[in-house]
Amino acid sequence: MIDAHLHLWELHGGSALGAGAYAWLGPQHGGLFRSYGEAEARETLLAAGVGGAVLVQADDTTADTDAMLAAADRNHWILGVVGWIPLDKPAEAGEELERLVRNPKFRGVRHLVHDDPRDDFLELPEVRESLALLAAHGLAFDVPDAFPRHLGRTVQLARELPELTIVLDHLGKPPLAEAGSMAAWRRDFRALAVLPNTVAKLSGLHLPGVPYTAEALRPLWDEALDAFGPERLMIGGDWPVSTLGAPYGRTLEVLLELVGELDPAGRQAVLEGTAVRTYGLNYKAGHSRAH
Repeated sequence: MIDAHLHLWELHGGSALGAGAYAWLGPQHGGLFRSYGEAEARETLLAAGVGGAVLVQADDTTADTDAMLAAADRNHWILGVVGWIPLDKPAEAGEELERLVRNPKFRGVRHLVHDDPRDDFLELPEVRESLALLAAHGLAFDVPDAFPRHLGRTVQLARELPELTIVLDHLGKPPLAEAGSMAAWRRDFRALAVLPNTVAKLSGLHLPGVPYTAEALRPLWDEALDAFGPERLMIGGDWPVSTLGAPYGRTLEVLLELVGELDPAGRQAVLEGTAVRTYGLNYKAGHSRAH
C-alpha cells in the first residue's frame, strides 16, 4: 500500500526539517515533541509492509516544504510531497509554485486552516486566485481538520473551483462521540462527496471519546464508502501524530480490517490507486519502493 499521509519533522537542529519548533507543537504533546526523521519513518513503514508514502506539511512555512522535498530527493520510497505556499499572497504563491514544480515529487499544497484564525480563509479572493494557479499546475489541495469551521466552506470551494482537486484529510474530523454534531458533519460530508473533484483520506481517526477499533469506526467507514466509493478514498497512517493514539502498526491494522472487506479492485483503489491518480505519483502497483 501507499501511505498517503505521513509527516517528518526535525525540532532540534541537524536536518533542516521544520527549521526549529513548530508553533503548534510543544511539551504538552508528549512523545510527539521530538524529531521524526526519514530513517525512522522508513523503518516504521517497512515493518508494516508499506511500499511508499506521501509526505504532508505540518507547518505553514517554506522551510518545511523545502526540507520535505530534500528528503524526497534522498529517498525513493517518498513518492510525493504536499507542501505549503502563501495562498493569501497570490503573487508570492505563483513565484513559489514556479520554483517548486521543478521537482516532480511536489504534488500538492496544504494550509493549516484549523490553526488559522480566519474563518473565511478559503473564501478570500487572494486565496481563490492562488488555488486557481494550483489547479492550472495539476496539483491537489489538501484540507485538514475541516469540521466544524471549514467543511461547509470546502464544499463551496469545490463547487466554485471545479478544476481543482480537493483532498479532505481525515474524513474532515467527524465528531463521532458527539451525536448532536454528527448530523452537520454528515450533511457537509455528503455534499462534498457529490462533487467529482473531491477525494477523502481514511486517516487521522484517533478521535476523542471513541475507541480505536474497526467496530467503533465502522459508521464512518460505511458513510465514507457509500458517499465516495473506493475509487475516491485513500488510506493514510498520519504518522507520527497517530502514535498518540496507537502504534503505527495498530493504526494500520484497524483501517486494513475495514478495507479488507472490499473486493480486490476496491482494496487496490483505497490502498494505492486513488493516491496514485490524485497526486500523480510515479508508482507501480505492488512494487515496494521502501526497499
